[in-house]
Amino acid sequence: MSAARPLLILACITSLAAGCARRHNASIPEAKSVATPAPVVESRAARDLTDVLTEELKLTNDQRTKVRAIFTSTAEQANAAQRQYAANRPAMMTELKRINAASDKELQQVLTPAQYQQLKAKQRQVQAQMQSRKGGK
Repeated sequence: MSAARPLLILACITSLAAGCARRHNASIPEAKSVATPAPVVESRAARDLTDVLTEELKLTNDQRTKVRAIFTSTAEQANAAQRQYAANRPAMMTELKRINAASDKELQQVLTPAQYQQLKAKQRQVQAQMQSRKGGK
């Protein structure tokens, strides 16, 4: 269970971003038939997640910029770790856990204590939803 936590946290981030994309689908331009490189997709997820948190946590413009940079960096690092350690799951899980801890520390420095607590509560809520879906299968 503890080894799966880093992936669960990344999945929570992804779920929040996907929820944002569904909620704001009218503002998202229609997809073109051109192939999109992975960094653009990562950037979109970071943007979408930042948009959700901007609304929910009432982020300032400065916080919004910093949070988006943190999420973009986290996604890039996680993807790189998954490629690098694809054949070594324990090493990949260790690296993802390190990436998540570093990201969490950065977020804690950018957000106010109240905002950080709101973020943690939202992450717990998304984790519970994901676990209930997993249990229902």
